[in-house]
Amino acid sequence: MKVYQVDSFTDKPFLGNPAGVCLLDGPRSDDFMRSVAAEMNLSETAFLLRDDNGAFRLRWFTPTTEVSLCGHATLASAHILWTEGYLSPEEEARFDTMSGRLTAKKKSDWIEMDFPLREVTPAEPPERLLTALGVRRPIYTGIRRKPDGSTYLIEVESEDLVASLKPDFRLMAQTDARSVIVTSKAEGKQY
Repeated sequence: MKVYQVDSFTDKPFLGNPAGVCLLDGPRSDDFMRSVAAEMNLSETAFLLRDDNGAFRLRWFTPTTEVSLCGHATLASAHILWTEGYLSPEEEARFDTMSGRLTAKKKSDWIEMDFPLREVTPAEPPERLLTALGVRRPIYTGIRRKPDGSTYLIEVESEDLVASLKPDFRLMAQTDARSVIVTSKAEGKQY
């Protein structure tokens, strides 16, 4: 078993979104993976086990529970597979997950990932959530309801506003939000 820590979405140390990546040498119990994730103490740790067809079984754990999908830990996993020589740069990374088959391809210095489409419907978020975020007038708000809580997508007017947010997490915990995405159109960027 090998364990790595990767800062996703950056090429500079101590920036980006850190994720643990654990390459398993055989099947392990959920309790084992939760314990490793707790020891890593990151938002998510990815666990990979190669199958007989060259794909990887991929699961994600927080320090307390398994989650159904995690983008930055998948990106970190693909990065490790190529940089540590588990895959050649020409090979597609194939991940079998609780959310279905995910793939990643190396494109020069970038990694391109194919993820499932998640339906979001327009909806007004709870006023308490907007207050907790410090957002007064969102451009768009949407919701994806799940049994374990709702995911809110909130678009604001500028990337500077996104960067300046200082969420009140205690107030956020008093809403039905399991996760919140605040985004904006970036000036001069391709995305």
